[in-house]
Amino acid sequence: MTTTDIHALVGAYALDAVDDLERAAFDRHVRECESCRTELDELRETAGRLADSTWSVPPPRLRSAVLGAIAQTRQVAPVSPAPMRSAQPAPRRWLVAAAAAVVLAGGASTAVYQVQEQRVGDSIATAARASAQTERTRDILAAPDLVVRTAPVTGGGKVTVAQSPSKDAGVILLGASAPPADGKVFQLWTIRGTTPTSAGVLPAGEASAVQIVNGLPGADMVGVTVEPAGGSATPTMPLVSQLPLV
Repeated sequence: MTTTDIHALVGAYALDAVDDLERAAFDRHVRECESCRTELDELRETAGRLADSTWSVPPPRLRSAVLGAIAQTRQVAPVSPAPMRSAQPAPRRWLVAAAAAVVLAGGASTAVYQVQEQRVGDSIATAARASAQTERTRDILAAPDLVVRTAPVTGGGKVTVAQSPSKDAGVILLGASAPPADGKVFQLWTIRGTTPTSAGVLPAGEASAVQIVNGLPGADMVGVTVEPAGGSATPTMPLVSQLPLV
């Protein structure tokens, strides 16, 4: 396994999606690689937060509902035993009956666990997207031609823009002192000439964001506005922060 291969395992390792050989190799590698340890900690924290908000055990009422359904289900009358022509022993017939009962109970809970599996799958996909965004952000910020500018935000805080012409992209970092009041939200904008384009809407109650914007070096200005929840098609004036890029 090459050095490049072992670095690429960090995302899968954080989600416990590696085999035994890969796990052993990465265990040795991560003890000596500070960058991988840092990224692993970040990914585990992200995955942990996602899992905490999406996973839950089956509701307590599920067991009683299944047992109640079994109690109300008409049972087949016993059949007089026929002369033994089968080699199947009685214990095995009991196991078959028990398995049938498990299938009956499982049928009622399958939908619950399918929902849970979907939620876990969504969490893993979200973690993977977060990892990809982290890598892209690092790539832009490590560019040799990176240009960084900052501007204050009305009410406290600042907006920072780091852009790289060679990457044809930039990163907008908003760090306001407090979120807007009355359920309103911050919205980021890039402005070319007199044409504004939304660069992202923050959720209600959020005062900070990191947003990658492809093609940012071609913009004339970055602006921040306060908008109704969900954002607006055009900026609501006045801008609470404006940062010229040229």
